[in-house]
Amino acid sequence: MMSKVLNALPVILLTLITLPISAQSEFYVAETGKDTGDGSLRNPLNSIPAALEKARTEKGDVVIYIREGKYILDKPVVFTPQDGNDSRQLSVKAYPGEKVILSSGIPLTLKWEPYKKGIMKAKIDGNPVMDMLVADGQLHHMARYPNFDEKAVRFNGTSAQATAPERVKKWKNPTGGYLHAMHNHDWGDFHYRITGKNKKGELDMEGGWQNNRQSGLHPDNRMVENIFEELDAPGEWYYAVGEHTLYYYPLEGENVSKVLFESPQLKHLIEFRGTEATPVKNITLESLELTQTLRTFMEPYEQLLRSDWTVYRGAAVFFEGTEHCALRNCYLHNLGGNAIFFSNYNRHSEVSGSHLTRIGASAICFVGDPDAVRSPSFEYGEFVPYEQLDHTKGPKSNNYPAQCLVYDNLIHSIGLFEKQITGVELSMSQAITVSHNSIYDTPRAGINISEGTWVGHILEFNDIFDTVKETGDHGSFNSWGRDRYWHPSYKTMESIVAKDPALILADAVRTTVIRNNRFRCDRGWDIDLDDGSSNYHIYNNLCLNGGIKLREGFYRVVENNIMVNNSFHPHVWFINSGDVFTRNIVMTEYKPIGVREWGLMVDYNIFTDSLSCATARKNNTDEHSIVTSVQFSNPSEGDFTVADDSEAITKGGFHNFVMDQFGVVSPRLKAIAHTPKMPTPIIIATHADDEVINWSGATIKSLQTLGERSATGMDSERGVYVVSVNALGGKLRDYIRPNDVILKIGTTTVNNLKEMQDALQKIDKSKDIEFIIFRTQKENKIVIPGKLLD
Repeated sequence: MMSKVLNALPVILLTLITLPISAQSEFYVAETGKDTGDGSLRNPLNSIPAALEKARTEKGDVVIYIREGKYILDKPVVFTPQDGNDSRQLSVKAYPGEKVILSSGIPLTLKWEPYKKGIMKAKIDGNPVMDMLVADGQLHHMARYPNFDEKAVRFNGTSAQATAPERVKKWKNPTGGYLHAMHNHDWGDFHYRITGKNKKGELDMEGGWQNNRQSGLHPDNRMVENIFEELDAPGEWYYAVGEHTLYYYPLEGENVSKVLFESPQLKHLIEFRGTEATPVKNITLESLELTQTLRTFMEPYEQLLRSDWTVYRGAAVFFEGTEHCALRNCYLHNLGGNAIFFSNYNRHSEVSGSHLTRIGASAICFVGDPDAVRSPSFEYGEFVPYEQLDHTKGPKSNNYPAQCLVYDNLIHSIGLFEKQITGVELSMSQAITVSHNSIYDTPRAGINISEGTWVGHILEFNDIFDTVKETGDHGSFNSWGRDRYWHPSYKTMESIVAKDPALILADAVRTTVIRNNRFRCDRGWDIDLDDGSSNYHIYNNLCLNGGIKLREGFYRVVENNIMVNNSFHPHVWFINSGDVFTRNIVMTEYKPIGVREWGLMVDYNIFTDSLSCATARKNNTDEHSIVTSVQFSNPSEGDFTVADDSEAITKGGFHNFVMDQFGVVSPRLKAIAHTPKMPTPIIIATHADDEVINWSGATIKSLQTLGERSATGMDSERGVYVVSVNALGGKLRDYIRPNDVILKIGTTTVNNLKEMQDALQKIDKSKDIEFIIFRTQKENKIVIPGKLLD
């Protein structure tokens, strides 16, 4: 043994000699530090910029440790190529075991005195920005109408009366107020700043640029805020700019003199500022808490090509021109706009191990430069004439994010102020890996791909649910593909792709892979590939409620997925689309819309009822598909594997995939992450007219089985079980959810489907009807307009 060690020594010594020896310098920042400090542990500096100045004089790698404390920033911390480059790595991190907070929220020194009707008031020195108010770490809402209701579907409460003339007349001076309204078709939202009102009581406003589909405001789903006369509920506040006075309606039992009130002052906390020619490299931010930035819905917005979106190019943490930079194990919360934004050129940079919650807009965005796009169009109805199109494949430049990573992040409770947002946004980017993230409680999609420039993304092992909570007509995953070949006229588009099929993949040059994810959308599709989305491979996904939709587009392979209590939704397919749908487990009939030709192959699937398969075969699909009863291992606990000897495997060719690796992986995030509600698989006997019916877009049946009781939490087999709710145009989607149990209509108890049908015949549909529904382990009172119950 000794001889072997001695013989190896020359090799070991040679290796040590040839390895570069990295000298690492350390600097320290503390609240008690001084600008005159040397940055040592005993004599720390007092700010990150001061530490960066010291670090720039070092030749080797540098670590900046920040000691425990709350650091109020008066301007963003900016990293440049001086701080991180090929010759050095820079780490900025919390000192081990200590809590470090970076915030732009300034503490307000307030001397409270009573105003009237329980409202308190206090003078504020100086001229701070007063757009958000944080009280002891909790966001409080401006004076608003209607009042805040955490159970309301949109904006925590909306009303057609928000801008009614009779209400506007009551406002002495609404200048500085805001109107927030949903898109007329629920495709997002609009925001306006009120600049005054005329003699007729009509509002003067500016705004409305936050949505790329200008189809008007929803007449009912509106909310106004920052109006003094609407200060009438606990927790509300109003700042009178001219008086330098804050008015606040205390919460019940709240002693305002003991509350720390803060107001954010910055849109960004941290910025990486480089370019492709001189990028910022090799910088890691770690274990930091980032909080309190301004709302940005009235900032200038950019159109994301022909997607439905516009976006503010900014965030609490802003990356531009980076390589190998990272944000790791951080906590981002109480932010007014986007949390993290990768703009233009970024390569091999990442966000990992982080917790993002209470975010005003999107959590993580990747958005490239429109000037890198060939023949771009910027609105749904816009197009470049075919004769003028640039036919060269791919981008014009490298000014876009690529080869970046979003891994092991917990993202939830986002879109507080903006609704056209997402957990991870991918636009004009390529080869972004989004892996092992838990994303839930969002007003819109959990992940969104805006177009096919230039794709090649990998979305895997994510857990995405409780999505599309305030909008409509999309899914937990949502995409568009309105690329160069796409045209707002279907016939024109059809002629373009017929004569020039190579144009289809001129932008979508790489295949996007969606695999091994778990999706659940109760107000939409689990996976929604909309208008023209092309070049996708979708496999090994567990879809718990909404099924899979493919609209228009080309070259999508969908295989080996499970669609619990739902099915396949092909919409408006092209001739020669090249689409493949095979070896999937489907549990209801396909739901085609405008399909003339069924792609390259729709066959070899596994149906759980014979009628659904027979219907498919009438459309000349699924000649070799099978019908079998699929038994899942333990669906109530999320295990939807099937037995090895099941016909789904032995005859249908289905392959089991892992069921216990969805979502975040780090122990600290797994300990706090939620998981989706598991549905009970229902084999719907569509041949029995009295067992399952469609009721105003909801599929319902009598609660009959132990499994259904387990799924809903009911203690007996009574009531009417809601199996699913139609995502597209379902009248009841704002009121009824899958897994609800309807127990009473008005004063009439309903124990089964027949009793419910009888009760519906007797109600007065000109009035609002009260329902008692069992949901989340308790009885809930739901009021539904009678006109929706026809």
